[in-house]
Amino acid sequence: MDVTAEAREQPGASRLGIIGWMLFDWAAQPFFTVITTFIFAPYFVSRLTADHVQGQAIWGYTLTVSGIIIAVLSPVLGAIADATGPRKPWIGFFAVIKIASLAMLWFAAPGSPILYPAIFLALATVAAEFSIVFNDSMMTRLVSEKEVGRVSNIAWGLGYLGGMIVLIAVVALIAGNPATGKTALGLDPIFGLDPSKGEDARITGPISAVWYLIFILPMFLFTPDAEKATMSLWNATASGLKELEGTLRELKERAGILRFLIARMIFQDGVNGLLALGGTFAAGMFGWQTIELGLYGMILNVVAIAGCLYASRLDARLGSKTIVVASLVCLTIATLGIVSTGPGFTLFGLLTLPTEDSGGLFGTAAEKAYILYGLLVGIAFGPVQASSRSYLARSVAVEEAGRYFGLYALSGRATSFLAPASVATITVMTDSARIGMMALVAFLAMGLFILLRTPYPAHRPA
Repeated sequence: MDVTAEAREQPGASRLGIIGWMLFDWAAQPFFTVITTFIFAPYFVSRLTADHVQGQAIWGYTLTVSGIIIAVLSPVLGAIADATGPRKPWIGFFAVIKIASLAMLWFAAPGSPILYPAIFLALATVAAEFSIVFNDSMMTRLVSEKEVGRVSNIAWGLGYLGGMIVLIAVVALIAGNPATGKTALGLDPIFGLDPSKGEDARITGPISAVWYLIFILPMFLFTPDAEKATMSLWNATASGLKELEGTLRELKERAGILRFLIARMIFQDGVNGLLALGGTFAAGMFGWQTIELGLYGMILNVVAIAGCLYASRLDARLGSKTIVVASLVCLTIATLGIVSTGPGFTLFGLLTLPTEDSGGLFGTAAEKAYILYGLLVGIAFGPVQASSRSYLARSVAVEEAGRYFGLYALSGRATSFLAPASVATITVMTDSARIGMMALVAFLAMGLFILLRTPYPAHRPA
């Protein structure tokens, strides 16, 4: 089935409605920034277990379990959404699960059983990703094909700005230096938080929950939703599953979309693994604490915001595919740089670095090299996801957006358990986090190779 120009050229929202939709990314991003990447995840790995290698393995398997759940259910939920119509009730349902799970992370104190925070992290991750399925599928109703790339990248940039604001607040006002107990501003942590008990990291769960609750409200209040469905949930489920079956058969005739989804399935696995494991890798390699990880996250987010804003202009001029390809090249180079760097060397030892520590934050040459590679990650990891979203939005019709964005979520998660599982398993087998992280390079490179042979927009013949 081709996508008609008429179906793609009719925006259905006011400016306020579009802003409300864009604020969903602003609301959602702190979970990924402070929980799964820079603050709580490294705390999970380095403080909840005595062995950092074991901690990284458990974290990897936590991501694996949540990834399998997301992969199995996302396309089903997307198909049901097309049948039921409105997306907001689904977003609200999963918001309750996400907010409650994040609040429970406060109880993940050092020495407590690691199983419980792992379960709540998996629940929060599943709820966050399912919410994204329904939010993304609203996009085709809100903006025209011409504007979709710009709006998608700006929304993603807003997300990074929101994540950075929360991260700055944590580092400046909450995260205490283990030696001095003071924050980066030289202050005592607010609320009387005790860094020695991990409270500076644990509080990020409730903070992310409250932030999400507040900032998804504009989307509920101002963004138009699909018309109320006349079909019951039971009938919608049966209809949705039937439509999903038809969509899967239809993919045989829509080879370009199928190729895009396969490419995205592979490279997004590498992107997810890099974002989830990059902070924990640095924490184990250089002994970075909450302050160092927070500052590193701020640097990446500043670059990411600039990257998304610039990509929002380039997407309209050059097309989503060009942005995604360029971003994947940057991420592959950056990942090779990151895993090739350790105390006293980079580029797998081809370049020797001084080992002297100048004192202060990021005092060694290897740490500075790591940050330089991180800048490449920052430039690319926003545009690669935002322009992938607009790539698909330009390739499907409004009435089938739920089904295809469900498959899009599946493509981002179908093999998402493979990257963290590969990293975790190789890490355990080799007793080397560096060798384990090398698995991510293969996912990025393979996805890039398939994408290069994919038409753009994906509904066009090859």
